[in-house]
Amino acid sequence: MSHDENNSIFKIGINLTIACLLSGVIIAGVYSVTAPVAAKERVNLKNKAMQELVADAKEFKPIEGKTEWYAAMKDGKLLAYVVPAESKGYGGAIKMVAAVSPEGKAIDFKILVHNETPGLGDKAGHDKFRKQFSGKDAQAMEVVKVPSDKNIQALTGATITSRAVTKGIREAVEEVAAYAASQKK
Repeated sequence: MSHDENNSIFKIGINLTIACLLSGVIIAGVYSVTAPVAAKERVNLKNKAMQELVADAKEFKPIEGKTEWYAAMKDGKLLAYVVPAESKGYGGAIKMVAAVSPEGKAIDFKILVHNETPGLGDKAGHDKFRKQFSGKDAQAMEVVKVPSDKNIQALTGATITSRAVTKGIREAVEEVAAYAASQKK
């Protein structure tokens, strides 16, 4: 190798190093500006979801010792618990928020994040499927393929998603029922 070739490789190396450093500084700068905005937007979405689930509530009080659990209150009266729910669906994690009555019955839920198949599994967030949960306790949350008022009818072509959502909501209802029972003692 001649001296010019070594010099050229050295210059390329220096230029690549500078380019990488500048890219890193730019990415870090953009992240530092957008991260708080994204975090605030997640909180806004969650607050909006809670208000949709328990429309009569005037305030949502965090429950001490329970991560992401809230008591939906109106005039000092507990209307519902709003809690996170999660399960693994066909396309990965399905993250939800569920409203559960103090008596341990589902009120409603909202899917926050999913990767389910468009036109099939994503229908789990539609009213027709969601309304099946209203007023049901954990024992009634069993997925069936034949229409039933007692249980949860699976979405056509999306049984895995139906079971995943039902499992997540059932677990949330069970946790709230256990918590509510412990508060009555």
